[in-house]
Amino acid sequence: MKKSKPTPASLPLVNPKAAGLDIGARAIWACVPADRDPTPVRAFGTFTPDLESLADWLAQAGVTTVAMESTGVYWIPVFELLEARGLEVYLVNARHLKNVPGRKSDVQDCQWIQRLHSYGLLSASFRPEAEMVALRAYLRQRAMLLAYRAAHIQHMQKALQQMNVQLTQVLSDITGVTGLQIIRAIVAGERDPLVLAQLRDPRCKSSQDEIAKALTGHYQAEHLFALQQALGLYDFYTQQVEACDAVLESQYAALRPVWDEDDPPPSLGPDRKVNSHSKNAPNFDVRQKLYDVLGVDLTDVDGLDDSTAQVLLSEIGSDMSKWPTEKHFCSWLGLAPHNDITGGKVIRSRTLKVRNRAAQALRLAAQAVGRSDTALGAFYRRLRARIGHKQAVTATAHKLARIVYHMLKHRQAYHDLGREVYEQRQREHDLKALKRKAARLGLSLVPLPAPS
Repeated sequence: MKKSKPTPASLPLVNPKAAGLDIGARAIWACVPADRDPTPVRAFGTFTPDLESLADWLAQAGVTTVAMESTGVYWIPVFELLEARGLEVYLVNARHLKNVPGRKSDVQDCQWIQRLHSYGLLSASFRPEAEMVALRAYLRQRAMLLAYRAAHIQHMQKALQQMNVQLTQVLSDITGVTGLQIIRAIVAGERDPLVLAQLRDPRCKSSQDEIAKALTGHYQAEHLFALQQALGLYDFYTQQVEACDAVLESQYAALRPVWDEDDPPPSLGPDRKVNSHSKNAPNFDVRQKLYDVLGVDLTDVDGLDDSTAQVLLSEIGSDMSKWPTEKHFCSWLGLAPHNDITGGKVIRSRTLKVRNRAAQALRLAAQAVGRSDTALGAFYRRLRARIGHKQAVTATAHKLARIVYHMLKHRQAYHDLGREVYEQRQREHDLKALKRKAARLGLSLVPLPAPS
């Protein structure tokens, strides 16, 4: 007798009022449950009136939650408009929406997304609060302006080099006080190296004679023109950065403090990091602005400066309840080990490759703290000697992420143990491990007498 195949159990509907969107540059395909509309799949344009029509149609169909794929930047206006209409919007990683082979079209994509979302098989990507999204947009715009300005600094260096004006050999930064004064004088028509060398700032390490020797070059018209244009573009982007700083300062002032008004934090103390101010930092007190919002000083953590702290704030927000534990937070950052397990055995352990600006900032901070005389610096150097530079950076960034999570969730200040305390604790840990191993072998450790 032929046995019948077992019928698979149907998945329960978790989101019966779910819709799926496939978003493109020119068209948006939307799918709602078949019992909600006679035409469950419709196409809409991407103009704002079309988006309004899409939102009206979803409301008429009784949809309460919508899932969409994060493709480019096309999803942003759709997400913001639907969220403003009160819908629960899921922004889904494209990797979680792998289609069945041989089935690919816009209509089938939106139907597939709607089906997965109705069964509760999709998880929403993290998106910080609206005010943090605005802060993040300003900071990313500022970073882009700095990158554009850096290209014109290289153009100035190239023009000077072509004229054999070796300013880069006597100045560490040609956009410093001395460098800009000399370049502006050259563009204005001054060619005498002795006169140009007199523009040297007293804090400059190179002597006036060395600078005059470096400024003896062949000033040709085409290279002077390139230098003039590069300087003009550098000044233009500097003005744009200053305008962005003004908007950033007003955005910080508009942020709501996350600490309890009945239990305000103490006044911000002096900065214990000497000469940690970056040249490209905003022209206002970022450290004070961050403290006014968070109630804790993130820049007090070793390796985190003003720029890194505000990148972290804009990328992860201030609400740590989005991650139940610090392990979830580190896993989202891509700094926690990912184990491939089969047959109850770990066959491979690695960190997943994720594109996360917060994780990138923490990795840069980990490289910086590795040169410091702190507990984190000692931790990095110990791991680097054992497992290499790359893994040590990831492990130190993981530890920094746990510190940041703890500070933001519990509103507690950071206190560095110091290199000596860390090394002493590590020595005690190693001694305990050696004693346990010796006991298993039937041996005992005997300390050597102190040298006389």
